[in-house]
Amino acid sequence: MKIKIGDKVEVIDETISGVVIALNEKELTLETEDGFSLTYPIHKVVKNEGFSLNYVELEEAVKEKQKGIQQAKKVFSKKREAEKPMEVDLHIESLTSSTKNMSDFEMLNLQVNTARNKLEFAIKKNIKRVVFIHGVGKGVLRAELETLFRRYEQVEFYDAEFKKYGRGATEVYIYQNY
Repeated sequence: MKIKIGDKVEVIDETISGVVIALNEKELTLETEDGFSLTYPIHKVVKNEGFSLNYVELEEAVKEKQKGIQQAKKVFSKKREAEKPMEVDLHIESLTSSTKNMSDFEMLNLQVNTARNKLEFAIKKNIKRVVFIHGVGKGVLRAELETLFRRYEQVEFYDAEFKKYGRGATEVYIYQNY
């Protein structure tokens, strides 16, 4: 679509339009309806093919687009709520019947190995979300879990929902088609 003298044009990202009165390889000069002569680079101008939106039409189009976006967000959030995450409780009391003869190191290893096994299971079974409940404590288990999760390229992790788990849980999202 070649622009020539006499064509009606509009400036991109501005509300300026007019008729081309001068033209060279890099820029053109247009005359606005008010009689002003303005010069712009050719790549900043488009030919007006008789299609133009007035402000009211533009505002309605934007509202319609936003309405569609809001509906899409509602559908996405309902879908996300429907996908309940797999929960893994890593509290030592839920993993073993007795910790009597176990050192702190052995307990930590049991918790981390359980987390690794559950994460591998979730990846194999195409489970997208897993919440690892680790408790607050001194943060040693949490740090070990973060180190573990960083080893997986298809995994993203973040604090789990505060209302439900408080600070003692980490949610993992697994990208299935990685």
